Amino acid sequence: MLELVRPEFVFLDMGNVIVSFDRDRAFRQMAEVSGGDSEAIRTEVMEGGLHDRIERGELDWPEFHREFSRRTGTSSDPGALAHAASDMFTLKIDMLPVIAGLERTGCGLGILSNTCGPHWDHLLAQRYSVLPGNFQQIILSHEVRATKPGPDIYRLAAERVGLPPERIFFCDDIPAHVEAARAAGWQAEVFTSAAALIDALDRRGLKLGL
Repeated sequence: MLELVRPEFVFLDMGNVIVSFDRDRAFRQMAEVSGGDSEAIRTEVMEGGLHDRIERGELDWPEFHREFSRRTGTSSDPGALAHAASDMFTLKIDMLPVIAGLERTGCGLGILSNTCGPHWDHLLAQRYSVLPGNFQQIILSHEVRATKPGPDIYRLAAERVGLPPERIFFCDDIPAHVEAARAAGWQAEVFTSAAALIDALDRRGLKLGL
């Protein structure tokens, strides 16, 4: 087990850490826009590989839309479908003081997220104060063409911050992503709550004053 040393850089996942999301809502809205069946849409997107391919940057949105329409036998406006697929996020208010506290410590702060272009664009359009805010590194899977829990995205993130891996801390709600970060030599914890994250940082010497 890694020694709990004070991190010099903290990466946070985005989904279910900075923002929560309701994927069921997205599939219902995509069905309404396209005239398809929400469960069939879920199957094609999640089990048919479309979700993974757009998050890895293998498909851009026009390509995703064309393939989605072909597979589901539906017709829709690409912009309307993108909004339907993306309008599912809610800012996690309890994380705002955590982010502000991290900024006060002077520790580097970044986002490391599996996401796609329409989702990120939608989040920016909400004009949340923390996005992009003061995050010094924002590493998005579709832009770097690598996804968690694959090792490439962690290696790229470490190269960008230029720190030894043991000085990087990562928090993600998916255990496999946390285990992959630990395998890369990072300190990492599964996100369960803002309070638990505050405690995990405190034990490593990052005092947020919360």
